[in-house]
Amino acid sequence: MSVSPVLDTPGAVRPARTWRLGSRLDDGGAALFVSKPFEPIAAALGVIALVVLAVLFARSAGLIAALWGAGGLAVGVWLRRDRGRTWDLCFAALLTMAIAVAEILVGNGFEQTVLFTAANMLEIVLAVGLARRFGDGLNLTTINGVMRFLATAVLLAPLPSAVLAAAGLGVLQGADVATTFLTWWLGHALSIAGVGGLILGLSRPEALRLRPPARALEAAVLLSLVGLLFYSIFSPWVAPVGVLSAPLALLVAVRLRFIGMSAAIILITTFAVGGSMQGHGPYAALFDGPGRAVMAQVLALVGYLPILIVVAVLEERDGLTRKAKAAQLRAERASDGKSRLLANVSHEIKSPIAGVIGIGELWREGKLGTTTETQVEMAEMLVKTARQIETLAYDLLDVARAEAGAVSVDLKPVDVPALLEDIRRSAILHPESQGMRIEIQPVPTRQVVTADSVRLNQVLSNFVSNGLKYGRSGGVVRLKAGSRADGWVRIEVTDRGPGLSEAKQAELFEPFNRLGMERSTVEGHGIGLALAKRLVELQGGRIGVDSREGLGATFWVELPAA
Repeated sequence: MSVSPVLDTPGAVRPARTWRLGSRLDDGGAALFVSKPFEPIAAALGVIALVVLAVLFARSAGLIAALWGAGGLAVGVWLRRDRGRTWDLCFAALLTMAIAVAEILVGNGFEQTVLFTAANMLEIVLAVGLARRFGDGLNLTTINGVMRFLATAVLLAPLPSAVLAAAGLGVLQGADVATTFLTWWLGHALSIAGVGGLILGLSRPEALRLRPPARALEAAVLLSLVGLLFYSIFSPWVAPVGVLSAPLALLVAVRLRFIGMSAAIILITTFAVGGSMQGHGPYAALFDGPGRAVMAQVLALVGYLPILIVVAVLEERDGLTRKAKAAQLRAERASDGKSRLLANVSHEIKSPIAGVIGIGELWREGKLGTTTETQVEMAEMLVKTARQIETLAYDLLDVARAEAGAVSVDLKPVDVPALLEDIRRSAILHPESQGMRIEIQPVPTRQVVTADSVRLNQVLSNFVSNGLKYGRSGGVVRLKAGSRADGWVRIEVTDRGPGLSEAKQAELFEPFNRLGMERSTVEGHGIGLALAKRLVELQGGRIGVDSREGLGATFWVELPAA
C-alpha cells in the first residue's frame, strides 16, 4: 500500500490510500488505471468535448480560441489523482490522444494537429509539475498555497505553450504573433484558474457545506446573479451595472469561498469574452475583433483572479480560528483538571500534615519522653517544615478555588489606613522582619475602598512578606495609599531590594514561577502572587508592579473607592 495526496477539505490535501495491484509496478498506477478506467476516460472525453466547443465557437485570433476549458479540466483531474509515475504516463498518453482526436474532429490539418497537441500537453504537464513542486502541497486554504498555485500552474505554465503556438502559427500561416500569444496565454491561464480551481475545490467537506437547502439556494442565486450581471454588461444593450461586479464577486468569495469564486471566474470569462467576440460590451467601440477578446481576458484575469487570494485569507483565518478554539478548549479542560488535582491534593495534605505538626510540637515540648537539645532542634525544624507545607496546601486550595470560580468575596467598605496598620503589626511579629523597618507613609485623607477585607489583607500581607524576603538589602518596606483621579484608591508596598527586569515582570504573576529563585535561600513556592492576582480580580480591582533592576520594586493594588 502506498500513500498519495488527494483533496479532502476545500483546497487542502490529505493522504489517500492507494493499493498496489501489480507486484512488478512501483506504485500500482497502471493497475489502478486499468481497474478503474471511468475517471480518466471521462476526463479524456470531457477534454475532447471542450476542445471541439472552443474551436468551433470561441476562435478569435485565427485558429486560437479565446475561451478554453480543456486545459483546466485536464490539470484539475490530474492534480487530484497523484498516484505515481506509471499512472501519470498513462494519463498523459490518454490526454495526448484525446487532444489529437479533438483537433482532427474540428478539421485541423496534420501540422496544426501536431502543433496544438504538443503545445497543450506542454502546458498541462508543466502546470501539473510546477503545482506539485512549488504549490505548497496544493493547499488552497492558505495564502501561500493559492499564491503559489496562481504563480506557477496558472500564470507560468501556459507561457511556453503560448510561445510555441504563436511561433508555430506565425511560421505556418503568418498569424500575428503578439495577438496569438496573448490570446493563448490569457485564455489558458483563466482555464486553469477557473475550471482547474473548481475541480480542485470539489471535496466532501465542501459538498457538506452546500448540502443545506438554504446554502445551496444561496449559491445558485449568487452565481445566477454573476451570470446575469456580466451578460447584461456584455450584451447588445450594455447595461451600466459594471459598478456592481466587484462587490458581487467579493460577496461570492465570502459566502461560497474557493469553489464558488472559481465558478464565478468561469461565468465572468465566458460572458465577458463571448460578448466581446460578438461585438458587445464596453470594448466593442475601442478595439477590433481579437483585441476585444484580449481585453475581456485581461479584465477577468486582472480584475477577478486576485479575489482568490481574498478567499485564501478568509480560509486561513477560519482555519486559525478553529485551531485557536480547539486549543482554548484543550487549555480549559487542562486547567479544570489541574484545578481539581490541586484541590484534591491540598485537601488530602491538610489532615496528615496537621497530625505531623501535632506530633512535632509534643516531641519538642518533651511530652513524648525526655528529649535532648538536638532532638528539640530537630522537632522545631519538623514543625517549621510541616507548617510551610500546610501553608502551601491552603494556598493551593485557594488557587484551585479561584480558578474554578468557587471563591466568594464579601465586598464592603474597608478602612485602608486601619488595614495597613493591622498588616504592619502582624508583619513585625514575623521572623523575617528582624533587622527590617516596616513603615506606613502617612495618608493625607481617610481612604475607604470597596473590597473583601480578609482577601485584601491576604494580598497585601503577601506583598509585605515578599518585601521582607527579597528586600533585605534595602532594610525597609514601605506601605502607602492614595487617591487617583478616576476615583479609585491605589495601595502600594515598596521595598528596596534588587528589583525586577521587564522580562521577569511579564512572568511575575504566573503560578509556580519563582523567576529563577528556586535554588536561592529565600523560601517560597511561586503561587502567592498568582493567587493575589486572582483575588484582586475577583474584587473588581487591578494589580501590578513597577520595578527597575537595582532600584527595588513597588507592588500595587487599585480598588474603587467606597
